[in-house]
Amino acid sequence: MKDATKHPIRFLLSDMDGTLLLPDHSLSQRTIDAVRALREAGVLLSLATGRPPKAMLQVIEALGVDVPTAAFNGGTLVNPDGSLLVAHFLPASAALSTLSLFVDLPDIEIWVFSGGDWLLKDPHGPMVPREQHGLGYPPVVVDSFEPYLERIDKIVAASNNTQLLIELEAQLLAQVEGQAQVSRSQPVYLDVTAMQANKGEALATLAEHLGVPLEQTAAIGDGGNDPAMFAVAGFSIAMGQAEEAVRRQADVVTGANTEDGAAQAIERYILPR
Repeated sequence: MKDATKHPIRFLLSDMDGTLLLPDHSLSQRTIDAVRALREAGVLLSLATGRPPKAMLQVIEALGVDVPTAAFNGGTLVNPDGSLLVAHFLPASAALSTLSLFVDLPDIEIWVFSGGDWLLKDPHGPMVPREQHGLGYPPVVVDSFEPYLERIDKIVAASNNTQLLIELEAQLLAQVEGQAQVSRSQPVYLDVTAMQANKGEALATLAEHLGVPLEQTAAIGDGGNDPAMFAVAGFSIAMGQAEEAVRRQADVVTGANTEDGAAQAIERYILPR
């Protein structure tokens, strides 16, 4: 645990789903007001998410985010004008290993994100409506992922069988060690991205870009991909509904997203500084 009171916070990097957003992917008025107060206090806010860049635009606009943001768990950093600051693709060998492991598994839907598109083979999978609602745009149906192997941003195994995803995470980590990041961004999503595509690297890059020392940064999140930024930030906050393994890696724990936990954290821990 780092010192929670030593430094004022000048930059907050926040997860989106399960953190700023309610379960229906909307923003509460309290969260909007808290972010406005943060900006008025001169604290910079950015977003780090497993989502593609274009699935962030509505939230960026609603919150008035005017600094670069991190998509695909930090694999793609995007400037406010939409241009790329950084892009890291999954190595083709790691992509092949991942797809080979996931193929034909029961209860698993395989999604590939490439060039801004959400690619899948089966548009009728039970998890598809949830993802389409969250992203705000439909998938592209393909016969094969092979043409996209050189420019894959992220591969996702989606399933309501959370225990299977835990087992797959451990198995895949051993197979792609040193080649790719493997983490459950939510209990029902197992994300596979480039090694450099993690929220810790994203926070460090964004802080340097913005001229903010790491000890004056904070991070807040709820998923298995968020402790990477907890480890880098000067101060870290876990959401109340996060798994215990995530909560114990943060400096403090706030309320759940259904309780406006992100707004609580801003009001209690960030603004008073």
